[in-house]
Amino acid sequence: MTRSAAESTLAPFAGLLARKTSSEPLWLGRLRRDARKAFDEQGLPAPGNEDWRQTNVQPLASIPFEPAPASSGPDLDGHPLADLAPVRVVMANGRFASKLSRLGAVMSGVRIECLSRTLAEAPETIEPYLGRVAPWERHPFAALNTALFEGGVIVEIAPGVAAAAVHIVHLTTPAEHPVAVFPRVLVLAGAGSKATVVESFVSTGPESTLTSAVTEIVVGENAQIDHVKVQAESDAAWHVACVTGRVARHGRLASHNVSWGARLARNDIGAVLDGEGASCHLYGLYLADGSRHVDNHTWLDHAKPHCPSWEMYKGILAGTARAVFNGRIIVREGAQKTDAKQSNKNLILSDGGVVYTRPQLEIYANDVRCTHGATIGRLDEAALFYLRSRGIPAREARDLLVHAFADDVLGKIPHEGARAAVGRALFARLARDLEA
Repeated sequence: MTRSAAESTLAPFAGLLARKTSSEPLWLGRLRRDARKAFDEQGLPAPGNEDWRQTNVQPLASIPFEPAPASSGPDLDGHPLADLAPVRVVMANGRFASKLSRLGAVMSGVRIECLSRTLAEAPETIEPYLGRVAPWERHPFAALNTALFEGGVIVEIAPGVAAAAVHIVHLTTPAEHPVAVFPRVLVLAGAGSKATVVESFVSTGPESTLTSAVTEIVVGENAQIDHVKVQAESDAAWHVACVTGRVARHGRLASHNVSWGARLARNDIGAVLDGEGASCHLYGLYLADGSRHVDNHTWLDHAKPHCPSWEMYKGILAGTARAVFNGRIIVREGAQKTDAKQSNKNLILSDGGVVYTRPQLEIYANDVRCTHGATIGRLDEAALFYLRSRGIPAREARDLLVHAFADDVLGKIPHEGARAAVGRALFARLARDLEA
């Protein structure tokens, strides 16, 4: 990717960037300028980029994306992914939609606020966190988001508070031209707090859209955060997301990533275990059908000793879909007594599906226990024979095995309502693929 091509991709948003930096805090202006410079230098990832080798985003350079216009969004009542928790925050085209949001059940000790409002009224409260967790220096789309985000959400849980689940709905409504949105979410969990934050990404209409999302999660000492990300955008959507956590001493972060939408979806999800005894769980389930492409790059940075981590990603492929999994575990020098486990399993339901999987370990300490593994295969013929020998018809036996494969990940979602709703929507999509 040449520099001129990178600049042409950013050019439609240059006017927005100029307007935002003029009235924002100086530190945010510097952050935006540095992020734009990082994107200009990196450009859209080229095929020779090792981290993007199997995922081609070059077509984005030829699509004339424009900033998505302000939108109140359609009525979300009845949408299968609109009511996953009692508290609902709706971001329509990257901006807070008060009429669609439901904030009446927000608990004492929990602050949910528009990012733009905080930047206008009390920017110093988020300066230590915003742009300090996501790795925009080495991730071009995180840099693009940092340079251009216009709206976002802050979820802050006070120390010691066990909060009810918060659901953030990212709704993209297409216009007459291809639109791009850059949603930003910042989650701050005080010491000893506990919460579940759900993000769902949906879009309406068949037009081409680009979602470049960044979520930063700061987990305080002894705090626990479950983050659930559901991506179910339209068939013409391009979705690139970066979810990054920083976990303090004895804190716990669990990421639940479920994806079945978009023409191309790329998720970069990871965390730095930055305090002794910190832990992280990464769970992922992706369904790719038709000619979809889904890419999950995960990373866990064990920076301190006695930090366990568990990772389990599963994929189901149909049609001629492509899937990529790249999982990286880093154990820093001095991070002794690390216990890290990583697993990627893929189930292919058709003759045309292809999976690229690459689990990685980088270990610079000598007293650790780390394992990883990956499998790609079809339904277990022995298990099918067993079920059929018990009088279960072939179709039902097949469905039972596929559902059991997916439930292993879905069952880890802690919020019952979100788990049930996501499961219904996913299995409805899966049923169509199984029939095909």
